[in-house]
Amino acid sequence: MATVHLGLGSNLGDRLTTLRRAVEELSTVGELLATSSIYETAPFGLTEQPAFLNSCVAIETSLTPREVLERTRAIEKALGRVGGPRWGPRAIDIDLLLYGDVSLTERDLVVPHPGLLERAFALVPLAEIAADRVIPPTGLTVAEALARVARHPGDVRRAAAPPMRRAAR
Repeated sequence: MATVHLGLGSNLGDRLTTLRRAVEELSTVGELLATSSIYETAPFGLTEQPAFLNSCVAIETSLTPREVLERTRAIEKALGRVGGPRWGPRAIDIDLLLYGDVSLTERDLVVPHPGLLERAFALVPLAEIAADRVIPPTGLTVAEALARVARHPGDVRRAAAPPMRRAAR
């Protein structure tokens, strides 16, 4: 079993409902351990698009990183994700941020997520549920990585409570 942290984002349609549906669907990938609050964030990369809602979830799963990627892609498709430009608008985006202590680089799968250390929109919600989690192979905790990332006033603002709280164990 591995603890997996996933980043969720949406900036098209009913963003809040889509994120909540994504969290529900992720419970089929593994045991849902925690969800962060939902944050409204400025677009990254292509800035001429609507603001995103972002959150993070932690799940415990027996699936491999590849299987998690395949399942999250299927969830994205079911929730209306279609192709488009890199960093472009989307109904839903689910990124595999961390998979246990694994560091892995394949053609279409890199863990930890290659942009994690540069993205406040991922680190802020991740820090809410896993501040002390070490990001391999950096040795930095999520909180330490967040303290180092470039920030701008209002770039990540809390917009809603978590869809669910930490599961009872």
